[in-house]
Amino acid sequence: MTRTLIIIPARMASTRLPDKPLADIGGLPMIVRVWRQAHDAGMGRAVVAADSEEICAAVRAAGGEALMTRADHASGSDRVFEALNRIDPEAEADIVVNVQGDLPTIDPALIRACAALLDTKGPHIATLAAEIADPEERTNPNVVKVVGTPLAEPNRLRALYFTRATAPHGDGPLYHHIGLYAYRRTALERFVSLAPSCLEKRERLEQLRALEDGMRIDVAVVDTVPLGVDTPADLERARQLVG
Repeated sequence: MTRTLIIIPARMASTRLPDKPLADIGGLPMIVRVWRQAHDAGMGRAVVAADSEEICAAVRAAGGEALMTRADHASGSDRVFEALNRIDPEAEADIVVNVQGDLPTIDPALIRACAALLDTKGPHIATLAAEIADPEERTNPNVVKVVGTPLAEPNRLRALYFTRATAPHGDGPLYHHIGLYAYRRTALERFVSLAPSCLEKRERLEQLRALEDGMRIDVAVVDTVPLGVDTPADLERARQLVG
């Protein structure tokens, strides 16, 4: 039987929104809202991996599970891997879902849809995307696009590339990548052992490291992009959504 762990990396440092995980959204810290959405996915343990005791205390006060991790991790993936080995030292979990700590309104169904891609053999990593509807997003470098080839299953792609550019060229849909990942445990271990890759550094997209090493990433195409809170304006929008 496949066993799944959800790990939510969270860190205090944010240049555009200081103390972001503790930002109040409708009377609750943002990280608590993310933990609740992950818990409601009904996939087993959901654990916050933090770099601050303040974050851990907020999650525990709400009845959640949290642990302190090293403050010097280069990425959320590294933080997730440290947490995984500490909370599951016997390696009982086969699948690890990395839910970013700045998605306070994420639909639990999206978390389940991402992990479900690993129910079949083939992909090492799974993620999500949504078709771009806003023309301005097609050329916005802050909107990461996934270039993928359709698979036999409906609404499923095999990722060929991720880019900040407008791609692919020509008529047809463009897909907005959603930064939620499910890893086979062995794939996460392999991923964090790799040095940052050439295209990863050029595009500033960590997932390219996996593709450059020959790992397969499958993508579920979903209907909506969850709100990621990066700026004060995003925070205000999140407050309106939960209000």
